[in-house]
Amino acid sequence: MDDPIRVLAGPLQVLAAVGEHQHVTRAAEALGLQQPTVSRALARVQQAVGVPVLVPDGRGVRLTAAGRALCETATRSLAELERGIRAVREDDAVDTGRVALGFLHTLGEVAVPALVRAFRQDHPGVRFQLHQGAAGAVLEQLTRGEVDLLLTSPVPRRPGLAHAELVEQPLVVALPGDHPLAGDGPLDLGAVAGEEFVLFEPGYGLRETADALFAGAGIVPRVAFEGQDAHTIRGLVAAGLGVALVPVARPGTSEGFAGLVERPLAGPVSARTLGLVWRDEPLPRVTAAFRDLVLASPHLLLP
Repeated sequence: MDDPIRVLAGPLQVLAAVGEHQHVTRAAEALGLQQPTVSRALARVQQAVGVPVLVPDGRGVRLTAAGRALCETATRSLAELERGIRAVREDDAVDTGRVALGFLHTLGEVAVPALVRAFRQDHPGVRFQLHQGAAGAVLEQLTRGEVDLLLTSPVPRRPGLAHAELVEQPLVVALPGDHPLAGDGPLDLGAVAGEEFVLFEPGYGLRETADALFAGAGIVPRVAFEGQDAHTIRGLVAAGLGVALVPVARPGTSEGFAGLVERPLAGPVSARTLGLVWRDEPLPRVTAAFRDLVLASPHLLLP
């Protein structure tokens, strides 16, 4: 593999070497280059900056004042570039790299820990940078390059993004324990059309899903409260402040709310699709390896 410093900043590397050795031939030997190659690189540097950076000095050369200033800057820049290249290579390595993962709040309690644990069983040195938030916010982080992979719902379809639908997560209607409809079995959304609802705030994936279900059923919901996470929403429902549409919980999760009843949502659309999204471009090797594990393990996304 070519020296990345030489590929990315070759002329500046030549200038720094000449400044260190004060001699073109010795600088060429230190860099493993032919003297004409070094001379051409120096000429490109001088032409680019537009002022003399070297002058003859006996059998060698010396830097001008402008050359010394540029050489100091080049030395600092090359050191920073070397650190950056080293960091990029470390982040790319399958065994020691970094995975930047974005995900919905509702996936943070069970799904993401299960996936991370499964991956680190074979790659214990990998680091994870986790970004949790509303669907719209983490999607923007993906498009800006702040995260490399995104677990989300609904699954966005945008130019420049690749995606895979992973699993259907059932939705339930959460009801106060003393509600007339509290009971067993699937419940049609129309049965609670006249209730006050506790919904996720706009921008959250479950709010988008709920709004689509309401529209499909011809329901204009009366929104009593809006929240940011399923735990808070379940608490508000348990307090008798409305009903809600939430994803099915891990067994035992809802038992912390006295009297809360959750009935499966009935109808042709009674689940949300969870998917994985990434930018349609080459991924770091460690990120690609984690993506492949997620694609092969959709069952870990469900309670």
